[in-house]
Amino acid sequence: MIPVPRVLSVAASSEHGFSKQVRDTIDVVAGLGVAGDAHAGTTVKHRSRVRIDSTQPNLRQVHLLHDELLAELAGRGFAVGPGELGENILTTGIDLLALPRASVLAIGPSARLEVTGLRNPCAQIEAFRPGLLAAVLEKAPDGALIRKAGIMTIVLASGPIAPGAQISVELPPPPHRALERV
Repeated sequence: MIPVPRVLSVAASSEHGFSKQVRDTIDVVAGLGVAGDAHAGTTVKHRSRVRIDSTQPNLRQVHLLHDELLAELAGRGFAVGPGELGENILTTGIDLLALPRASVLAIGPSARLEVTGLRNPCAQIEAFRPGLLAAVLEKAPDGALIRKAGIMTIVLASGPIAPGAQISVELPPPPHRALERV
């Protein structure tokens, strides 16, 4: 039986930090991100990106992470819980990393998120748990770097998102573009 893609947990934080607090529900706002989250906004909010160019569009409004990664990390000795890697939405039953750019995720009754790219794991992951950065990065046979720390999205349509919400995927028209770091 193929699992139905769904939300396992949601998290947000009003302060810039690494981990986010698990919530009963979050509200996503079109063009902004998660209401009340430090990374919400039309322009980039991640501090490293703000230092480079604070006028860039915010392509990292909502961070999604697949629970399958947490299971993989647990098998490697890293106990990581929901929200601890800074994700807003923890999913199951969907291969987030295989989605093409511009895929749309319909979540719950009305929320719609557009996939912009891969999360680029940084040194904060290593500070959170030594050795974890290497565990969320791999090398492909051709030497290319594989980033496994989730995907980033922008909000197309507002709505509440809560654990248990089903996720459906709308693929963009071909040709599909592979995800790159954003």
